[in-house]
Amino acid sequence: MPPTPATIIQKPYVISEIIHETPDVDIFRFKASDSTKLGFDPGMFVMITYSNPETNEKIARAFSIASAPNSDTLEFFIHMIHGRFTSHLDTAKVGETYYMTGPYGQFRFIPQEDKKVLFIAGGTGLAPMMSMLRYVNDLHSDNDIVLIYSVRFPNEIIRKQELADLESKIKLKTVVTVTRPQEGDGWTGEKGHISTDTVKKYAPDFAERKVYICGPLNFTKAMHDVCTAIGIGEDRIKADVWG
Repeated sequence: MPPTPATIIQKPYVISEIIHETPDVDIFRFKASDSTKLGFDPGMFVMITYSNPETNEKIARAFSIASAPNSDTLEFFIHMIHGRFTSHLDTAKVGETYYMTGPYGQFRFIPQEDKKVLFIAGGTGLAPMMSMLRYVNDLHSDNDIVLIYSVRFPNEIIRKQELADLESKIKLKTVVTVTRPQEGDGWTGEKGHISTDTVKKYAPDFAERKVYICGPLNFTKAMHDVCTAIGIGEDRIKADVWG
C-alpha cells in the first residue's frame, strides 16, 4: 500500500532536475529540503508556491504528481505557457527553492481495488496516470491497464520511451492518438480525437474497467460523454479537471 497521505503543511522543496521534454512541456523534479518523502496516493496533487525574494510576492499553482509514491523526488509535467507562475519556472535553475502544500485530491488510484482500468489522458493530463503506472510497476502488480493518450502533434508525447518500456514490464497497452497530424511528420499511429469507436477498438471490455480521465476541461467533458455514450456508469468514471 502507498504511504498514508501526510498532514497537510507547507514545506520547502529544491529543484533537483529540469528536463525540456517537449517543445512546450518541461519536467521538473524536486527534493524536500529535509530529505523526507511525501505520503500520497497516485493521482493526487500539490500546490506549488513561488515566493519572490525581492518583493515577497507569492504565486501558487496546483500540479498533479507524476512520480510514484515512495520516490525520492516529486516530478511534475508543466506546460510552459509563460503565465505569472510558469514565467518564473522558465528561468528557474537547479537548486532553487519552491514551497509545496499537500497532498490533495480525490482522484486517487488504489491498485489493489481497481484491477482492470482504462486511463484516458490529454497532454500533461498524463501526469497522474504516469504516477499510477510507475506505482503499479514498483509493486509488480498484475493490474490490466489500457492507456489512451491524446496529443496534438507527435513531438508532444511526454515520456514516450518510458511508456514503451512500461509495456514490457507491466500489463499495459498504450495507444497514442495525434489530433493534428502534419504531412511529413512521420506519424503512422492513431489519428484524430478519442471517440466511442476508439474506446471500443482498444478497450472492448470497457464495461469491466474503471475509467480515469485527466486533461483540460473541454477534453475531460468530451471524454466523460464518450464513456457515458457507450454505457459506462457514473460510478465507474473518475475525472481530474484542470485548465
